[in-house]
Amino acid sequence: MLTREISKKQSQFNAAMQRYTARSGYAWFGHAVATANVGLQAWLLWSVWPLALGIGGQILALVLAWLLADFVNGLVHMYMDNNDHYESIVGPLIANFHLHHQTPLYRKRYLPAVYFIETGAKVWLVPCLAIIALLTQVEGIHPLLLHTLVYFGVLSSVAEVSHYLCHTSNAPLAVWLGNCGILLGKRHHAAHHLQDNVSYAFLNGLTDPLLNRIAARFSRGYKQHTDLHYADWQREGESR
Repeated sequence: MLTREISKKQSQFNAAMQRYTARSGYAWFGHAVATANVGLQAWLLWSVWPLALGIGGQILALVLAWLLADFVNGLVHMYMDNNDHYESIVGPLIANFHLHHQTPLYRKRYLPAVYFIETGAKVWLVPCLAIIALLTQVEGIHPLLLHTLVYFGVLSSVAEVSHYLCHTSNAPLAVWLGNCGILLGKRHHAAHHLQDNVSYAFLNGLTDPLLNRIAARFSRGYKQHTDLHYADWQREGESR
């Protein structure tokens, strides 16, 4: 038997999704966010490329950025999985995000298209990249920090490709990268969909032990919360 609160949230969710599907502005907003993110990422890579760092420094920057992107994107994922502000101006975007639990399959696309389209949901990344762009203009900042931050910005979008491959690809290379912990492993990520309030990271999952501790203390989980809100919504098609 549904509680009054869950019934209310289901009504709010349905109304938000109706706004999302009826108004093309939300799709155009996603394209604008994607364009801003990819454009800033390209400019930042071009800006830091001349900064001398050496092979060892480049490897260190990549490793640090790989861990940072996994952790930060996991935190954002945790926040969004628990966000139920469907009546806000961004409510339709929040509701549409929650459907990745209802329909975990993706529409098959080329990986560059996945990179661009999925990064359109990362509204938070635009101001982050803008701040990093400002930092590149400040004298005295160590090149290692700048490279790490720029790689973090790029890898935050690579995380979307990693998540896509985890759900859709059985290609030997993708499976191998997942098993090595370079990208997201299928078995590791399955816990997020089968259990509750765990395994939020989706670049490689290496920071999930820390994210799980944070979730246990601060997050209410999704199985008995936001996953219940889309119960009455039937999405057209089986994949996004």
